[in-house]
Amino acid sequence: MGFGGGDEKGKVRNAYLRCAGMGPQDSGAARHYPMNALILVVALFAVLSAAPAPAAEVAALRAQIEANFFVPQPLPALAASTHRTSAPAPGVRVEAVTYSTQLGARVPALLYLPDPLPAGGKIPAFVVVNGHGGDKYAWYAYYTGVVFAQGGMAVLTYDQAGEGERSSTRRSGTRDHDKLKGDAMLARRLAGLMITDVRQAVSYLAARPEVDPARIGAGGYSLGSFVLALAGAVEPRLRACVLVGGGNLDGPDGYWDHSKPMCQGLPYRSLDFLGDRPAVLYALHAARGPLLFSNGRADTVVHMDETQDAFFDDLRARVMAVRGTSEGVFEYQFSPATSHRPYWLTLPVVRWLERQLDFPRWDDSALARLPVTPIAEWARRTGMPMDKLYATEEREGGTRAIGAGVPGIAREELSVFTAAEWEVRRRELSFDAWAERARAAGAR
Repeated sequence: MGFGGGDEKGKVRNAYLRCAGMGPQDSGAARHYPMNALILVVALFAVLSAAPAPAAEVAALRAQIEANFFVPQPLPALAASTHRTSAPAPGVRVEAVTYSTQLGARVPALLYLPDPLPAGGKIPAFVVVNGHGGDKYAWYAYYTGVVFAQGGMAVLTYDQAGEGERSSTRRSGTRDHDKLKGDAMLARRLAGLMITDVRQAVSYLAARPEVDPARIGAGGYSLGSFVLALAGAVEPRLRACVLVGGGNLDGPDGYWDHSKPMCQGLPYRSLDFLGDRPAVLYALHAARGPLLFSNGRADTVVHMDETQDAFFDDLRARVMAVRGTSEGVFEYQFSPATSHRPYWLTLPVVRWLERQLDFPRWDDSALARLPVTPIAEWARRTGMPMDKLYATEEREGGTRAIGAGVPGIAREELSVFTAAEWEVRRRELSFDAWAERARAAGAR
């Protein structure tokens, strides 16, 4: 990042590319001698801090990251289909859809739309990127869809790889992709599938006639924060991203290097060619658009309690050095004495999203008048299931979500297919079938 023109800058650029494994004389030095990568990054900071990176260099670095994760170029044709429609809440219409992702697989998803559509033009959109065990059935995915649609936004929620209708059991909370056994290459393919899923969600929304393609945002929660940290770095069509329950990407041998190996640890380690991985990833986000981290100070799930203000202030300084400017560099906020939660449903984050995406039916004064719902109480009243690990007051159960009166909904109403219909489509939907094809594809 920050590669400029001129002889001196060109020399540093070429040295960095060779070290990073991107140049014609790939020495692999960044992979085997991390200190060399650090020295080169420091040299880049010193030489290139005067101006932000040219668009061509940003594009080249994005392409290198995509290649590392086997993200197909061009992205697969969507071949989108709408299978049914429903109306789960007042003022909300839902389309149950599928579209293509990697290696012949398809993604089952729900598109929440305001009904009727707001007058005055196209509407913004938001992609929910779920955490471990999460899918379109997760309470926060459904609640986000209903409430944000009532605010005038389109919301796309989809099943994470191995969950819901992408699990061979059609159940939630399976964590099927964590059971995947394989090497670093297969782990990179898995991360690439998750990145492709996000990018295809953006493609789907951008193709919708109701949606303004310049106002598409996304929120990543827990595992989703990691996935969106990667996907948002390479997907310039995302206007705004929110990372919650994460975003605190750290250095060598830190938490994220040793987290869930197949979907987080091994893929994150594979990016060591970047040198200062979080600084480069978030500099790429800055080249894309606004980014917010929102977390609980007491979140021990992702070691957030050990990465507080000083951590993020230092990370900001490094991103600015890589980027060559403070323009677009991330913001962060903490909720005191709370833990792992989908904070994009809380008023401070919704206000931030409104500023970036312009909710048609909410301005700041309207948001201030919205009621707030304690989620544990709502789940008990409506019968909506919550993961027992996260239903506690300090975690998801304690979320104070905007809006009120969101009804409960039966699981089958959040499915795209009946069990019989799903069985016919098993090979294109289930994670196990994708894993077979990924192993066969290998390094191709």
